[in-house]
Amino acid sequence: MEISAPTKRDLSFEQVWPFLQEAINKVIDNLEGVDKREFTSEEYMQVYTTVYNACCPNPVGPEAEKLYDHYRKTFEDYISSKVLPSLRGKNDENLLRELLRRWNNHKTMVKWLSRFFHYLQRYFIGKKRLPSLEGTGHLAFYNLVYSEINNEVRDTILSLIDKERKGEQIDQAMVKSVLDIYLEIGENSTKYYAKDFEESMIKDTTTFYSQNALNWIETESYENYMVKVEECLEQEKARTSSYLNYRSKFKLLEVVQHELLNVHAVKLEEKKHITETAA
Repeated sequence: MEISAPTKRDLSFEQVWPFLQEAINKVIDNLEGVDKREFTSEEYMQVYTTVYNACCPNPVGPEAEKLYDHYRKTFEDYISSKVLPSLRGKNDENLLRELLRRWNNHKTMVKWLSRFFHYLQRYFIGKKRLPSLEGTGHLAFYNLVYSEINNEVRDTILSLIDKERKGEQIDQAMVKSVLDIYLEIGENSTKYYAKDFEESMIKDTTTFYSQNALNWIETESYENYMVKVEECLEQEKARTSSYLNYRSKFKLLEVVQHELLNVHAVKLEEKKHITETAA
């Protein structure tokens, strides 16, 4: 550390922040590949103790509030200065790969900073009913990154799903990892997955099967049509097992059944009757 850790208690925010900023900069330098030195256990304890010394006289007081605000602002500044510039200008799968790299770095940063500031979690955050340290870091990523690129990320994934439905091979592991970000940001809640991805995915799925049904109902025999329906149902089941969230399974199967069977029920009955009569 270039700055010595303050050792006495009842320290002001202004006294402790330069040292904490140095520790944060070391984490960032590590993530950016500038300096790969790891924290020693002694260095980590110095940082944790510094936060403790600033907060312990009043764990919910103004110094704790300033530390929490700067904890949040640290993520906002890092995302704005490093993460977003690295994502801008990238498209398609290159965007997804860079997003995954940045998200994994972000989780590492959250891990370290939430350890540094853990004393805030014990008292200040609970008393003030604020998001957890981890949640605060993840929300910063969502609010800044996904507010800018979610549409492009979502559309890229939908394009890959369409390619797979047409018989092409895609990187399922990459798609699953990107979709998992929605769940991790929501701390295992599906609210972001549902709002920012699933709703559009269901609409896209409806369009895909509606268009195919119109073609198949005119060109396929009853037997071949029903084989295609069964194949589509199995493929969507496999898709949810491979990379889509399990909650999408029944919605996808409902779309397939509705667009391929219900919409064309009368026509299918006619085809079936013709087949049985011919036999």
